[in-house]
Formats: sequence, structure tokens, C-alpha cells
Amino acid sequence: MEVNEDVMAANKRAFLNFLDEDVGKGFYMKAIRDMVQNKRCRLILGMDDIRSYSLDLARRLIRNPGDFIQPISDALTEVTRNVDPKYLKEGERVLAGFSGPFGFHKVTPRDLMSSFIGSMVCVEGIVTKCSLVRPKVVKSVHYCPTTSLFTSREYRDITSMTGLPTGSVYPTRDENGNLLVTEYGLCEYKDHQTLSMQEVPENSAPGQLPRTVDVIIEDDLVDSCKPGDRVSIVGIYKALPGKSKGSLNGVFRTVLIANNVSLLNKEANAPIYSLEDLKRMKEIAKRNDTFDLLGNSVAPSIYGHLWIKKAVILLMLGGVEKNLKNGTHLRGDINMMMVGDPSVAKSQLLRAVMNIAPLAISTTGRGSSGVGLTAAVTSDQETGEKRLEAGAMVLADRGVVCIDEFDKMNDQDRVSIHEVMEQQTVTIAKAGIHASLNARCSVIAAANPIYGTYDRSLTPTKNIGLPDSLLSRFDLLFIVLDQMDPEIDRQIAEHVSHMHRYCTDDGGIGAFEKGARYTEEDDGDVNAPIFVKYDRVLHGHEKKRGKRQKNERLTIKFLKKYVHYAKNRIQPKLTDEAADHIATLYAELRDASASAKSGGGTLPITARTLETIIRLSTAHAKLKLRNEVLKGDVEAALMVLNFAIYHKELTDMEEREQREREMEMKQKADHDPGHDADMDGRTDAMEVDEVPEVETDEISPERIEAFETILGQHVLANHLDQISISEVERLVNREAPAPYTRRQVESILERMQDANRIMIRDGILRII
Repeated sequence: MEVNEDVMAANKRAFLNFLDEDVGKGFYMKAIRDMVQNKRCRLILGMDDIRSYSLDLARRLIRNPGDFIQPISDALTEVTRNVDPKYLKEGERVLAGFSGPFGFHKVTPRDLMSSFIGSMVCVEGIVTKCSLVRPKVVKSVHYCPTTSLFTSREYRDITSMTGLPTGSVYPTRDENGNLLVTEYGLCEYKDHQTLSMQEVPENSAPGQLPRTVDVIIEDDLVDSCKPGDRVSIVGIYKALPGKSKGSLNGVFRTVLIANNVSLLNKEANAPIYSLEDLKRMKEIAKRNDTFDLLGNSVAPSIYGHLWIKKAVILLMLGGVEKNLKNGTHLRGDINMMMVGDPSVAKSQLLRAVMNIAPLAISTTGRGSSGVGLTAAVTSDQETGEKRLEAGAMVLADRGVVCIDEFDKMNDQDRVSIHEVMEQQTVTIAKAGIHASLNARCSVIAAANPIYGTYDRSLTPTKNIGLPDSLLSRFDLLFIVLDQMDPEIDRQIAEHVSHMHRYCTDDGGIGAFEKGARYTEEDDGDVNAPIFVKYDRVLHGHEKKRGKRQKNERLTIKFLKKYVHYAKNRIQPKLTDEAADHIATLYAELRDASASAKSGGGTLPITARTLETIIRLSTAHAKLKLRNEVLKGDVEAALMVLNFAIYHKELTDMEEREQREREMEMKQKADHDPGHDADMDGRTDAMEVDEVPEVETDEISPERIEAFETILGQHVLANHLDQISISEVERLVNREAPAPYTRRQVESILERMQDANRIMIRDGILRII
């Protein structure tokens, strides 16, 4: 509607007064001079400044922005002409944008209701679609050859702030019927682009479709964002009439006409650190058991799987990304995969990552296609032109993508994520669009083996059933098995029953429906505890385990802060010592995989494994809040990698079954005293697993050193890479001054295995 001229003039005067008041402070005058110097034509005004000048003016501006946008623009143009008369050409204007706190007018696409129509809102979300930039005609100039006169005509559509919309038809004849020729060089155009903005994935309500809102951006705002960016857009929420015949339809299309687009970095939901928090983080980083403590704090409701939890911590921290001068990109993100039997809490671990990681997006194998994960070219419903739509991995840039049921994906869809997992970009070359989008994300995948359950008669590679080209892109591959052992089953049952008995004060259906949103008020609590408080119902079974059981676990809130701080603020560098150690370890791993019998490890050892060791070491240095990667970090990384490659759980199960078979044989042979004597060592082996700390304390350090010296000299002299435990026992007892019992031998070997110097499997000792 045509706004009253007096109202427009009054609003312009009010705003000129606002700018005059600023002359003393000089903030906006400096902003206008900077704008002139940078050749821009939009000035951003702070809502706080307008509020402090006049609360009534700020309220009216937010409620009826249509009455103010034009007068504000006129006032700014007038002031700019006073500052620099030559800057603006005839007909050019300075545009106004707004920023600052909007109170309850700061909303997400889900909260945009009909009550906001016609008012100014600030909407935060993530850009999912971008159209091409097209010119829109503002004024056309026509020349009449018969009369030698020029005529001009202005065009306005429903989105313009002044006057009524005009038709979009070019005039071809003047009033007297003379032909007109359009002078395209004298016509004025402005850039025009449409976006689709969706609510951010981590704040969308569970079980509901994410809402989107269409945004129209014009002039200097076009191309200020791309698909996958998180943005905060200030604009006027308008209803446009539908295209139905005769406008009988009462449902209108709504759009947001933007006047300011500001990019939010991925840290928009970043926790707030207090000085107390930083002090506590440094204290925890100095502890010797930092890695174990953080590993135990991930998903405490899941029993066991400590190494996988540690790997999840390293994955969330990530290595250091490097972009070399020659254009090479070395990824810093760690990818991980879990393959295993049903009901071993793979999906629950993924849910835990979704809770802790600052940005995480979850998909499933059957529920996502290749283009849905990367990017798609779609047709615009209104204009019919092609536009780019970002997929899940592009939206999770700088975050984590959790893919469940990875084995159920189609092969064609699985191939599309190859590029993302190594080059970390999505390249599109179809329908006339050539684009490269960033997708710098870590991938955690969970899959079942090819036969549903893990078949231990086959090699790990055959069980997994995925091509080597894909497996080598995963830094870590864990085999998770459902172990059938009465003792472990009892502990799991006890753990789960405690979890079911325990009920938090704010639990229940209501808490789930509200969604666990991360609020800033929670972060600011300086005195919040960082360790989970002991609860008899929840942790009762742990107190009985004696000194060795650690009950310490960090709270989720503090763990989020720690991971966020270590990931973003610490950038460690490799030291020479660590680099040499990594090179040696890599050569040994390659040699071991070449000499291993068929089957070997879970992952092929390629040059990517070398980068994996570097990434894991860097992540461990971040965990300790260090700026250098030391040899100790490399050792810790190698322990995680060894667990992943040599599928330690499988080895444990085979050893336990071997012990059970030996027990049965012993029981059958109870009547044969000679046989009993042979079996003593074996029963000792079983006991040492149950009570490892009893015997190790009785061996003096001198005897341990003598044992290691005898074994080391024998291995070097005979160039051995493996030797049986029985042979080791005979060897040391032959050369040592005092004999070692079978239990003592196994205890020392276990110490050497913990120090990552040897590996024991099926009674065979392998030299690392």
C-alpha cells in the first residue's frame, strides 16, 4: 500500500535526528566513510543503538518495517551525499541493513508463524539450496525514432518496499501509437537470488521434518552464502499471493526479504569457557590417565568397549588439516568403522557421538542415497532453472557424519562417498553446473558382517565384504563381537539392570520430547561439577571391584567443553623424534602384514596407514593439550591402531575358548596323576588371567630384567619373529640362575605385551 507522505517524512526526520546524535560518538559517520572507501552501498545499523536512542522507534521499526525502510534509506543517502557528494550517481541509494538483538523476533524457520507476517525478524538456519543470480529490471528506457524522445518506466514487484506493484510488460508503443525501441544500455537492473534456509540439524525436533523458509536476497547481498553455510538473516517476513486462478485459494506463500546476511561459524553453538573451566582442563590434561578417563566418560551406559570409546575420543578431536602451497590437501579428520554381531551397542555408540560432538548428522544406509549424502542438482519449481542442493556430508562440514547400517547401502551410493572420505570435497559436474563443495567431516560407520553374524572361520576381510579401496579410507576398523562368556554376561546384565533401575529427576517422555538443546545458561555455571557424582543405585556394582576399578567419569557438559577446546584451540606440530618413530613403526607394520599368514589384520596396510598414525598421534597430543607431538603420543596411537588391525577381541575369545577346552581335558583326566602334573602350567595360565596383580608384585625388577635380557639375546641371535611360550619357559629356566614358574613367565610376558613390545596369540609370542 502507498504509505502516507507525512508519515514517511516524519520517519525520515526521526532517523536523521538519530544520525545527528551519533555525530558526537562518530560511530556511524566513520561507518559511512568506510562504506564510501570500500565502494559498498549498504550500511548496517545496530538495533541496540536505535533502542538506546528511542525505544518507541525501535518497536515501531520491528513491527512495521515497511513504513521505515524507505525513509531510513533516504536519510542515509542524504547523509552520504553530505559526506562525499561525488560518491553516489543520479538515482543511486544507500541501502540499510540491521543487526543486533531482536528479542522474541529472533526465531528459527520452525517458529515463523502468521503473527510475524509484515514484521522484521532475525532467522538462523543452514542454507540448503541456492538459485543462480539473475538480473531483475528496475527501470527501462525507451527511444522513439519518430519523435526523437526518450521515455522511461519503473518496475516494482510484490517484494519492493515502496509503492504498488507494477506490471512487468515492456511498452512497445507510446500514447500516440509510435514504435518504441528499448535502450538496454540505459536500463537499470539489480541482482536477484533466492535461497532455501532450513533449521539447523542439531536443534530440529526429533521425529519431525525440518522446516524451511524461502529467502529473497538482492543487490549487494547476492552470493554472500553457499549451500551448507550457517547463516543469520535479518529481513521482512511477507506473504505473497499464490499463483492459483483468480486467487480463490486462501493459502499464501511466505518469503523472507533479506536486508542483512551474516555468516555464523560452526561455533555458533560453542560452549562458553570460564577461567575455572580452563584451569580444570589443564589439571585433567596433566593426569597420567587422561586418555582412559575420557574414554570411560563416553557413553558410560555401555559396558566395556574401552578401546573403541578411546578411538571415538580421538576421532572427535581429529588431527591437523594441512593445505600445502601446491594445492595439496591433507585431511586431518579421522574415519572409523565398526563391524560386528547384532546387539553389541554399535548404534548406541553412534548416538553417544551425536550427543557429544559439537556438530553431528546421522543417516542410515537404506535411508540415504548417494546424492542425498553428497549433493544434488535440482530444478526450481517456479523458474525451472537448475540449482544446487547440499547433502548430509556437506551440511556436516567440520563435523561428524554417523552412518548406521553401512553394509545395507547400494554399491553405487557407497562409491559416491569415496571422494568425501579422502579429498574432503564434493565435485559436481552435471546439468551445466560445475561446482566443488567442502565436506570436511569425519565418518563413523557401523555395519553387520556379510552373513549377519561374524563367522570366525573366515578372515576379517571376507566377513566385512567391502572393497579394499573403501576400507583403506577408514583409519580404524573395529571388529565387535558378542562374547559368550558367563562372567562377562553376568557383568553386562548387572550393568544394564542398574541402568534400568536408575531414573534421573528430569527423565521420562517429557524430557525426550523437549529435545536436549544446548543452552548458553547451562554453560556459564562456574561451579558445576566436572565428575559424575557417585550414585549407589547406578554405580553400586563398581564399588565392590576393589582399588583397580576407577569410578571417575566426566560429566557430558564438561566433556563437550574439553573436546571443543582441544579440537579448536590446540594445533600440535610433529617433533623430529616422533617423526622418526612413526617411520620406524610404519615400516614394521608393513613388514608384519607382508609376513603374516593369510587373513592378517582387518585393514590393508597402505600409505594411508602412515597418515593414520600421524593423525592419531596428533589427536592424542590435542587430548593432552600439548603443542608438540611426542614419542609417547605415537605409542598411545599405535596401541589403538594395533587393537583395530589385529582384532584383539577375536584373539581374546580364541584364547578363552582354548583355556576352557584345557579345563575340560583336565577334568576328564582327574584320575591320571601324571596328566595332572602336565596340566599344572595350564591351570596356572587360567588363574593368572583372573588375578593378574597377585603374582606380578612378587617378581623383583632384577629378575624381570634378567628374563628380558635372556629372551632378547636369543631372539637376536636366531633372527626369530615368533616363539612359543613353552619354548620361552624352557629357555629362561636353562640359562637363569633361579628358575621361573609358568605363572611368572606369563606374568612378565603380559607386562611386555602391555608395553607393546610383543604380541601373544594362541600361545605364540610374536616380536613387534
